[in-house]
Amino acid sequence: MTQQDILNALSTVQEPDLKKDLVTLNMIRDIEIEGNYISFTVVLTTPACPLKELIKNDCIKAIKNSYSNTVVNVKFDSSTTTIRADKSNVLPGVKNIIAVVSGKGGVGKSTVSANLALALAQGGAQVGLLDADIYGPSVPIMFGVRGERPMMTNINDKAMIVPLDRYGLKLLSIGLLVDEKNAVVWRGPMASSAIRQFITDVNWGELDYLVIDMPPGTGDIHLTLMQTAPVTGVVVVTTPQDVALADAKKGIAMFSQAQLNVPIIGLVENMSYFTPQELPDNKYYIFGKEGGKRLAEEYDLPFLGQIPLVQGIREGGDIGIPIMMSDDEITKSAFAEFAGIVARSVSMRNAHMKGEEVAEVIEE
Repeated sequence: MTQQDILNALSTVQEPDLKKDLVTLNMIRDIEIEGNYISFTVVLTTPACPLKELIKNDCIKAIKNSYSNTVVNVKFDSSTTTIRADKSNVLPGVKNIIAVVSGKGGVGKSTVSANLALALAQGGAQVGLLDADIYGPSVPIMFGVRGERPMMTNINDKAMIVPLDRYGLKLLSIGLLVDEKNAVVWRGPMASSAIRQFITDVNWGELDYLVIDMPPGTGDIHLTLMQTAPVTGVVVVTTPQDVALADAKKGIAMFSQAQLNVPIIGLVENMSYFTPQELPDNKYYIFGKEGGKRLAEEYDLPFLGQIPLVQGIREGGDIGIPIMMSDDEITKSAFAEFAGIVARSVSMRNAHMKGEEVAEVIEE
C-alpha cells in the first residue's frame, strides 16, 4: 500500500454537505502506513461538525473495501471556512459572524444565543458572544458575571476593550459597562454608536464564530450592524404560537428585502414543548405545535430544530449557569444538534458563495 492507494480509496468518500469527495476537497492529510496499520487526518470545515462519525465510518469502509486486513485510525482536525474577502479593518480575526434575531421579545432569543455559542465552543470552535441588546442586556446574568468590568488594552496605539472569558467563550455586553440599576435611555443614533464601537473597538482576537444576540424587532441597531460588519448569516428565533410567528415574519422580511444582502441561515423554534422534570419522556405543546416548522416551510427556510421548555433552562439562566453547562443531557442534546446544523449551514454557505458576496447593507 502507498499513500496514493489510500487517497484513491478515500476518493470514493463524499463530504455529505458539499457533495464532493474528501480528496478533491483537500480534506485528507498526514497519511501514515505501517504494515497493515493505516492512520490519517480528516480536516473538517468546522470543529463543530455533527457528521464526524458518519465521515469516519465511510472512510473506514472505503479502505477496508480495498484492503480488508487493515487497522484504520481516523483522526480529525478542523479549519473553519470563511469567505470574508477583506478582514483588515473590521474584526480581522473573526471568520464567521452569526446574528441571532427575533421579531418580538420574550421568545428566548438570548437563551438561544448563549447556548448556541456554548454548543459551538464545546464542539471545539473558538467562539465569542456579543450581547447587542442595548436596552435589555441579559448576558451578565446568564453567565454569572454581574458587576464585572472588561479590561482595556492598547493595540497599535489604539485603546481596545478586552472581552471577559467565561465557560470558554469571550463575552461582551453593554450590561458590563453600565450600572444595571440604571435604565439605558438612548436615542437610536447613540445605541447604534455603541454597537459600532463593540465591533470596531473590541479585541475579539481569533474566532471561528462570533454570535451576536440582537435586540428584538427590526430597527437602527440591526441596520448599523449590517453596515459595520460582514455578517455571515442570520438565525431567526420564534416560539410556536401565532403571535410570535407573525412577528417572526417581519424579521424574515427585513433580511429578505433587496436593500439587505444577508442570508438567513434558518429558523429555530424555542419553547416548542414543555417537559416536566418528573416526566422527562412527556411532551406538552402548551404554545401550539410545530408553528415554527410550518413557518420555515412557508418561507422555504431551513428548519434548525426545536428547543424544549424545561425548568432547568430558566433556573440556569437565573443563577449564571447556562443549560449547556448543566447535566441536563436531553436539553443539551437539543442545543448541540441545533448548533451542529448551524455550523453545517455556515460551511455550506461559504462553499457556495463568493467572497465578494459577504453580507452588507446596500445604500440606495
